[in-house]
Amino acid sequence: MLDGITRGVAHCAGAAKISAPMKIATWNVNGIRARFEEVVAFAETERPDVMCLQEIKAAQDQVPDGLFGLADYYNYWHGAPGGYSGVSLHVRRGAFEGEPEFSHPAFDIECRIVEVTCTNVVVASVYVPNGNKDFGAKLRFLDAMRPHVEALLTAGRELVLCGDLNVTRGDNDVTPKDRKPGAMGQRREERERFEAILDAGLVDVMRARSPDDDALFTWWPPWREMKQKNRGWRIDYTLVSRGLYERVTRCEVLRSVGTSDHGPVVLELA
Repeated sequence: MLDGITRGVAHCAGAAKISAPMKIATWNVNGIRARFEEVVAFAETERPDVMCLQEIKAAQDQVPDGLFGLADYYNYWHGAPGGYSGVSLHVRRGAFEGEPEFSHPAFDIECRIVEVTCTNVVVASVYVPNGNKDFGAKLRFLDAMRPHVEALLTAGRELVLCGDLNVTRGDNDVTPKDRKPGAMGQRREERERFEAILDAGLVDVMRARSPDDDALFTWWPPWREMKQKNRGWRIDYTLVSRGLYERVTRCEVLRSVGTSDHGPVVLELA
């Protein structure tokens, strides 16, 4: 049996198709040690089958005491000492047949991606480098994501890629005052790579469902009540393979939840 904090490589057993509704949540928590209780409360309220967290800023042994708060989940913490980067995945016990196994593609750096396969669906929690310190590393990470997506889809898997991708797809993903050509997160090179990932066979659920919404943001500068005023950027995503998009019944940003500068995004599939 896997314990509350899990390490290893594996996948959920089960059928080849989704046979029940699936709820997936993604959230850049900006430090699990500061917001563990908020994550527990969110999990209890939303009851996601799979929860993806980013920027946990903690190694496994630095996760706060009281893990019993997520006892309903198989928990995988993929972080490093030093309080930098890090992602995690949480699979609700009983949501799928068998126990989950977690893996990392070869291009994983700085604890930035972890995946789990449940039935025929691969769910990935991803935290793309922001590029401020090393723009080349960000581009290489994005470049590596496309062939990885292609390989999964070619193998017949469905994919839900969640997380803080640190790229705005277009100017309508940035509050008007912050639209600056050449600003990190808005550069042509990174947007082109983002589109290449989508072209491999994924759909940006939020934008597909709300193509004309110019106030659809997931991150807000942590000053001057920008979150309350909804003056932010859309850099957190739920990308799904085209075969799953027709099953989407909900995709919602929960701006009022928690004290992180990012809001959780909840995706539901029929």
